[in-house]
Amino acid sequence: MKRTKSQSWKRLDNAAKIFPPNSNRHDTKVFRFSCGLKETINADALQIALDKTIVDFPLYTSIIRKGLFWYYFETTHLKPEVKPESKLPCSVIYDENIKSLLFEVTYYKNRINLEIYHALTDGAGALQFLRTLVLHYLVIQHQEDFAGHLPSIDYDASQTQREADSFKKYFDTGEILKKKPIKKAYKIHGEKHEGYKLQVINGSASVKDVLREAHKYNTTLTIFLCSILICAIGKEMSIRDRKYPIVLSVPVNLRTYFQSASARNFFSVINISHSFKDDEMSLAQVIQHLNEMFKQELTTEHLQARLNKLVSLERNYATRVVPLFLKKPTLRIAHRLTNKEITSVLSNIGQVRMPKEVEDYIDSFDVCVSTNNIQVCVCSYKDKLSMSFTSPFISTEVQKNFFRELIAMGIDVTIATNIGNEAKDQEG
Repeated sequence: MKRTKSQSWKRLDNAAKIFPPNSNRHDTKVFRFSCGLKETINADALQIALDKTIVDFPLYTSIIRKGLFWYYFETTHLKPEVKPESKLPCSVIYDENIKSLLFEVTYYKNRINLEIYHALTDGAGALQFLRTLVLHYLVIQHQEDFAGHLPSIDYDASQTQREADSFKKYFDTGEILKKKPIKKAYKIHGEKHEGYKLQVINGSASVKDVLREAHKYNTTLTIFLCSILICAIGKEMSIRDRKYPIVLSVPVNLRTYFQSASARNFFSVINISHSFKDDEMSLAQVIQHLNEMFKQELTTEHLQARLNKLVSLERNYATRVVPLFLKKPTLRIAHRLTNKEITSVLSNIGQVRMPKEVEDYIDSFDVCVSTNNIQVCVCSYKDKLSMSFTSPFISTEVQKNFFRELIAMGIDVTIATNIGNEAKDQEG
């Protein structure tokens, strides 16, 4: 009996708990991974591939329920169905009044889309699902090319490892990150698109070209792009706004620092700031400053202390016994206070790798996320670097500043958007 119960429901992990009470039409807490193939999608083959993939990720057959004290996952018999793309990117998936799965698979021409509600998993976890789905699809669609040799994904974690709550596993009672006073960051404002419309502007460039420029400053690709984003935002600030720092929130995949193969959420964030109050707007100065900040923030000790802090708040007896209807307002207030400290977000998912046997069928991978501000998601496949801005604002000046900086360095950038002109190219 106990075995049946443990299989039918699971607690949300520490990171997931913040999403249900803070999801709305302004910010759905949904992110999208897309894989562009070099051929038109066969919907029937994609459905078969999805049916095979879901077997390896049983948590994805869950819905979210409200308990007395917390939200929880409940396994259902709902079957995911592949559908043609018909909604705007990162549209609502979770609605507490509707019983539905927490992810969707759609297709458009040669593109496969995976949209996921963030409470289910993070970018690294979702990428494992998409990689598996794409591999199954290509093997089914081109079975004659793989006769006698089936390629496999380098992700051989057991079901137990995939469904593990790594926050719980790595929590200890050691050092806890000290609470810092809330400091207001510069906020981006402007007129927004009607109907909660999210604008996506994607820029693609050569990984080698961007790394070449980053290495001229002795820095990493992530720091390089964060610095360019800070300068792009800084160019739009008024003089009086320069009293506020520009603060970027940068998600960190904790699997890099702690041994975990979880397909659930297992990430942290670091906040990186720079102020132009007394400085000239020099990219070199920003990069130098961010190099130092990343070195301080990206240590196992610092990330462990932050993990301990977040999980200890959840495990606190006073927190546990408060009913959910009272927790929800508190979680919303905490979320708003956190957002006051952040100007924008840049998330680098990193390099997407696929088995060599299927590489030639694939053109690109992209990722974007819902937001009520401006957010940048970065990933790469082979030599193609994808940089996707999402924003509810009509103005695109920050995006223009960002890509113009890359183009001025001699980097060719191809830009596409889902609003207005479908695609346009800019080359340096």
